[in-house]
Formats: sequence, structure tokens, C-alpha cells
Amino acid sequence: MKARILVSRAVFPEVIARLAQHFDVSSNQADEAWTPLQLIQKLQGKQGIFTTGGERIDAALLAACPELKICANMAVGYNNFDLDAMTAAGVLATNAPDVLTETTADFGFALLMATARRMAEAEHFLRAGQWTRWRYDLFAGADIHGSTLGILGMGRIGQGIARRGAHGFGMKVIYHNRSRLDAATELGCKASYVSKEELLKTADHLVLVLPYSASSHHAIGAAELAQMKPTATLVNIARGGIVDDAALAAALRNKTIAAAGLDVFEGEPKVHPDLLTVPNVVLTPHIASATLPTRLAMANLAADNLIGFLLNNKPLTPLNAKVLI
Repeated sequence: MKARILVSRAVFPEVIARLAQHFDVSSNQADEAWTPLQLIQKLQGKQGIFTTGGERIDAALLAACPELKICANMAVGYNNFDLDAMTAAGVLATNAPDVLTETTADFGFALLMATARRMAEAEHFLRAGQWTRWRYDLFAGADIHGSTLGILGMGRIGQGIARRGAHGFGMKVIYHNRSRLDAATELGCKASYVSKEELLKTADHLVLVLPYSASSHHAIGAAELAQMKPTATLVNIARGGIVDDAALAAALRNKTIAAAGLDVFEGEPKVHPDLLTVPNVVLTPHIASATLPTRLAMANLAADNLIGFLLNNKPLTPLNAKVLI
């Protein structure tokens, strides 16, 4: 008898077809927004779930869904998973690392450039019919080439951004991480390890690429923003909650820092209303990995984890492998 799985959000039809070759699939191709209670109801009798990063898997859900064996995230981040509760319940968690690294690094650097060069402000100005003549200081922004790029969180994506900055734009790269990288990796990125305090006060452009956890909640708040240069820019492509969005909006309004670029937000898809009222911020709707080839690769990796585990007990990218023992 085929295992039963739930695909909780709309995904590529070809991925649904792949899964249907192996499982009894219930899918949400209508992309309805389910409440936590509705998700629990949909999961009754299911052994696996394909999630996209927004569906919370916690102790309450696990207790109500005793047949569940695997949750496969179509995302590299997994702050929607309570890993301790999943491990205690014997439920495997998987994510989708590596396949989105370069695409996300591309976007992070694009957002940095748009922020530093005030592209969104300039476009809004033009579209509003306000451009009537040239001025020497019209939307004059900050240079990227030759400036200091700071990276908070030097995993695969952070390293990709570092390489783009150092090799493509001649930037001086500094970083802070929970642990220092090995010498060979630092050399490949042309990056130097510094304290968080040094990172904040030295970077001309600060990019956040650290995972979200209780310890990284509001890692950038009013105190940290006050340590940055008034000419500095901040880019967050990591997770909402790492930045105190209210404090950031105030810092942008008060010119504590020059500008920000945000792809993620606290409580998304809601955006803090104060961020919508300041001009010196570029806002995008969590699309850093959004190219069709990359999103398809992410979906296929989530499917591979479901197939590998439920058929052969061999998932590709387990997060709590101890449940396999």
C-alpha cells in the first residue's frame, strides 16, 4: 500500500506527478491559506508532508498527527520546524540546501546594488513624472566598488556574496560568524574575520545571511544600527525577525543609516507599516531564490527526500538524522 503524503502549497505540476508515482498524494494546488487547525485536519492519516517554509510543525501538530514520519521543507531555512519536538516524536525533518546558493547570492548582491544606488527611489520618482531635468546630486548614492562589504553569517550564501564582492567589485570583505572559517575558505572569499562590533562600525554595506533562531532574534536592533556608519546600507536576505523592523524603520527615517534592502520581514507576508512610509528602503517579497530552475531544483530535492526516506529510509538532506537510527 502506498504511503500517503500532503503537499501543503502549490508547487510545480511535474513534481506532483513525480510524487504520485510513489505515493497517494493530496495536494493544495489551489494554494489555499490553511490555519494550523486546518493543516492538522489535512494531515490526518498522512505519513509525510511537503512544506514550503511557512507551515509550522510543532509539538501540538505532532501530537495530533501520530502517523506523520517526515516533513520535507522546500527551503534551506527551517525555522518553521520545532526540531526538538520533531526529534522527540521520531519525525524526520529535511531541508533543501545547496541548490539555491548561487541564485540567492546573485539576488543578495542585486539587492545590495539597488539599495546603495537608490534604484527604487529613482524609479518611483520617474514613474511619478517628477523627473524634469538633470541635477548633479539627483539620487546620488554610495559606491560599491572599492568599499567595505560586511557579512553577518558566513555560510554558503554568505561566501557566495563575498566572492562576488571581492572578485567582481574589488571590495574589502569582512565577516562575523559563530565560528571562523578555515584559512583556505577565507582566502577563496578574500574575507577577514572580525568581531560583530567591528563589523557593524566598519562595513559600508552590511548583508545579513545568518539562520534565524532564538539567539539571532533581533540580532540587528536599535543598538546595533546606532553602531553603523550613517552612510552605510543594510541588506537582509536571511529571515524575518533577525532585524527589528520597527527599529530599522526609525533608523531609516532618522538617517541613522543611509538605506536598507529587505527581502524578508517579521510576520511576513505582513510588512511593518513604518517600513512602507520611508523612501530609503528597497522591499521585495521573499524572492531571493526565485528563478524557475532553482525553485524547481528546491521542489525536486524536497520530493527526493520524501521518496528516499519513505521508500528506502535514505533521505538526502536530513536535519535530525538521529531519528533514522
